[in-house]
Amino acid sequence: MRRIILTTLLLSISLFAEYKSNISHITPQIKKRMIEGNSWRKGCPVSLEDLRYLRVKHIDFSGEERMGEIIVHKDVSVEVTEIFKALYKTNYPINKMRLVSDYKGSDWQSIEADNTSAFNCRKATGSKKFSKHSYGKAIDINPIENPYIFRSGKSSHKASKPYLKRKHTSENTLQRAMLLPYDKATKIFKKYGWKWGGDWSGVKDYQHFSK
Repeated sequence: MRRIILTTLLLSISLFAEYKSNISHITPQIKKRMIEGNSWRKGCPVSLEDLRYLRVKHIDFSGEERMGEIIVHKDVSVEVTEIFKALYKTNYPINKMRLVSDYKGSDWQSIEADNTSAFNCRKATGSKKFSKHSYGKAIDINPIENPYIFRSGKSSHKASKPYLKRKHTSENTLQRAMLLPYDKATKIFKKYGWKWGGDWSGVKDYQHFSK
């Protein structure tokens, strides 16, 4: 009887749970974080005026609701909140969402922390050209569970080793965080016209979506 009551209560809470998001300009406080955190500087291909700071609700790996933060280009800011709303409604788990500035602009450190992020003024991996992240038009989601995989089939991050074989083996949270072509989360991004690094030939970047 107690189990039935608890199940009913949890269902009631989920029915009344609401997705929340907020879009704002880059405030002086956020600008300071970005500059001191080495994610934006003079010479970057996009101005701060063309970027937007987003707060979006997501479900973390413990099943708790959190408000994450992410910076994207103003042209995609509204649809990014819609994408994360759709992810939230499908209960897709996201480990954490913090500005890459909290990791001193280090893509490596952000990935090691399994952090979902977007804007970061940096060069593309293995290239001298600016990454799509430098324009605020790319998102890396759950990067440990969705690693960048070289042609050799290996990843630079040890924690990603269990996820080199791209196949769901259970319904646990970590498995659900892993993105496969037929997953709802992958389809949500593609519905909005975002390209997926998992479709690349040769190397694969399963965490990466770009517009």
